[in-house]
Amino acid sequence: MAAKQTAGWHWLFGDQLGPHFLTGGGGRGPGRDTPLVMIESRSVFRRRRFHRAKAHLVLSAMRHRAAELGDRVRYVKADSYREGLAKAVGRRDRVTVHHPTSRAALRLVESLEAVEVGAPRGFLVDPADFAAWADGHGGGARLRQEDFYRWVRRTHDLLMDGEQPAGGKWNLDHDNRQPPPKGAEALELKSPYRPREDDIDEEVRRDLDRWAEDGDVSFVGRDGPRRFPATRKEALAALKRFTAERLASFGPYEDAMLAGDPVMSHSLLSSSLNLGLLDPAECVERAEAAYRDGSAPLNSVEGFVRQIAGWREYVWQLYWYFGEEYRSSNALRHTAALPDWWDDLDADDVRARCLSTVLAQVRDTGWTHHIPRLMILGGYALQRGWDPAALTDWFHRSFVDGYDWVMLPNVVGMSQYADGGRMTTKPYTSGGAYVNRMSDLCGPCAYRPGDRTGEHACPYTTGYWVFMDRHRERLERNQRTAQPVRGLDRLGNLDEVRERYEEVGDGPP
Repeated sequence: MAAKQTAGWHWLFGDQLGPHFLTGGGGRGPGRDTPLVMIESRSVFRRRRFHRAKAHLVLSAMRHRAAELGDRVRYVKADSYREGLAKAVGRRDRVTVHHPTSRAALRLVESLEAVEVGAPRGFLVDPADFAAWADGHGGGARLRQEDFYRWVRRTHDLLMDGEQPAGGKWNLDHDNRQPPPKGAEALELKSPYRPREDDIDEEVRRDLDRWAEDGDVSFVGRDGPRRFPATRKEALAALKRFTAERLASFGPYEDAMLAGDPVMSHSLLSSSLNLGLLDPAECVERAEAAYRDGSAPLNSVEGFVRQIAGWREYVWQLYWYFGEEYRSSNALRHTAALPDWWDDLDADDVRARCLSTVLAQVRDTGWTHHIPRLMILGGYALQRGWDPAALTDWFHRSFVDGYDWVMLPNVVGMSQYADGGRMTTKPYTSGGAYVNRMSDLCGPCAYRPGDRTGEHACPYTTGYWVFMDRHRERLERNQRTAQPVRGLDRLGNLDEVRERYEEVGDGPP
């Protein structure tokens, strides 16, 4: 027998906006007619200097959802969540809420006497099931995403033919690492879905303008026409457009970069998933259907399924499994502050074309795909020895799909290797040769990817060798980095490389 819902309210956070957040469970979720409350907290924007496009998207999505829910929801604007909840429902009414996506929000709801916290929504794996799996795979000392991904595929029957993976292989990465087509300025694809702004967007923009003019909040980046879905209808249209017209070409070039095509074949669905407008199950099921009906090849579908059922799910689970102490991980002892030009997204002062291009993409849209994030932005920060906690906060603030649970494992573990290898097997950074191979960004650049010294020395090439030298003792014990460490002794001009690195300093390269 289903658990009986008692009278009260159900609280929807701003990243719990899809229909799957209106289901109950164990008496800790809403019934069909349970009244709802949503709180727009100004303090969220006061605490951090968010990207303007991100603030716009979040507020637009919340207000659109409130408009859809009509009289069922009480939408409150307040200085804080605590104040807003008291204003909306009083201090004695029972309130249920699905498990929030950040530790700070969880601490808040658990501190409120009348609030009951239910299970999380918007993910494929129950946290208790993940904990049992992780405890059986080393207890978090050295977990690997590939093992987790295969487990999820089996337990959810994703891209499986009986007991075997579709096509006979679990991992088709070798088909999905092609450089961009030579001479191409953009991939020849139908454009991604773009929403149309409406009166709610105009209202949001006026409010953000007023807050900034009053000095109440401060933003970074540009707020052009909204590029990402703010409603369930828009998100479904974006999913349909991707799976029908763009998924087939996703795989081969998912790691490639073109200066004139920042989107490439990527889905642009991450913000919709992280706002709760889409459920990951429907995304991977739609992709698998495209493979089964022959409209998309297996390597593209597997690559997309891996991003959602593999990496996104893995990051969410590790955020909770590793515990709050993971936030302070700093195995490489990097403590340098982020420079102002980086924090301000000042791309115009950067001469290195790859970094200037990517920083401009973030400034203008609040988004860039995973390789610029990891290898261009994260790689540079790692080479310069910047504080991983400060960098995590920067990614959280600067990206439309950035949330604490998203960025903490991605930056601390994947990008900055600050956990010393609990999440990945090696630091992810490279010299200019990788960027040159996987993009068209190096040709017109003032620097040369093969130069380590001199006026044309590529800051990534110089930074790569200095990073390897700085952490030589640690990296020579890692079988995946031992060979390049040995290469340090063959450089012949390491002192000059160090000098060139110091010349760049904290200024824009």
